[in-house]
Amino acid sequence: MAEYPDYGGSEARTDESTSASPAWRPEELLANAAVVLKEPKFAENIGSAARIALNMGISRLIVVGRQEHEREKMLRTATHKAAGLIDQLERHETLAEALAPFGRVIATSARQGRQRGMCPPPRAAMREAVPFLAHNRVALLFGPEDRGLTNEDLYFCQQLTTIPTADFSSLNLAQAVAILCYELSSAVHEARPANREENRPALANVHEMNAMYGHVEEVLQRIGFLRAEDSAYWMKNVRSLLGRVDLRAKEAKVIRGFCRQFLWYNR
Repeated sequence: MAEYPDYGGSEARTDESTSASPAWRPEELLANAAVVLKEPKFAENIGSAARIALNMGISRLIVVGRQEHEREKMLRTATHKAAGLIDQLERHETLAEALAPFGRVIATSARQGRQRGMCPPPRAAMREAVPFLAHNRVALLFGPEDRGLTNEDLYFCQQLTTIPTADFSSLNLAQAVAILCYELSSAVHEARPANREENRPALANVHEMNAMYGHVEEVLQRIGFLRAEDSAYWMKNVRSLLGRVDLRAKEAKVIRGFCRQFLWYNR
């Protein structure tokens, strides 16, 4: 239970509170997107990411971690045009806090394999992301320069993407941000009006999904399905399964309600 804390539900939003009419101008859709940098090592990369994001119409930049970065170094690569984005930089100590309000999280991964599956290239992944933007906040998540995202970080994500490269598969963090931001911006501007009815509804965000996973894990522990030696493995599969369903906030609350009732009855 400790690995997936229950964040509570008293402040959680409902589907109705986010069911505003869809906005179709590209700048309005891109306003729901954000670049999230987990534990970046170099202030210059943060500045470059701000400059790139703003150039592509994305005006929200989030940094996760406790390290302090020199403002002047960030401004040096952000240039004066993106100075406002540096001044409005959002900071969070944990990934769970940073991603809490997002209904869709897309992570970059240089590694593939059984744990991560096959990852589509950025162009395909960003086209898939466009229908979520009208009613959901969408995060583009990047890991540290030296090691990338861990498997535990990817528990928060619904989509992975890998940037195709030649044998020398090494990209600077800012370069990776540039590619994904460009592909998302292009996909938004190329979206045809005829496809707009394919919009995805407001989904349960990371905060609500984590709360649900916490209750699901407790139930699975109570019935003996989860054992200490393989709990993390099975919860990864549970997260993968439920994450693909695109649950709405109300549906996640129904699952939590079922779990709470079961736990109460079991006691």
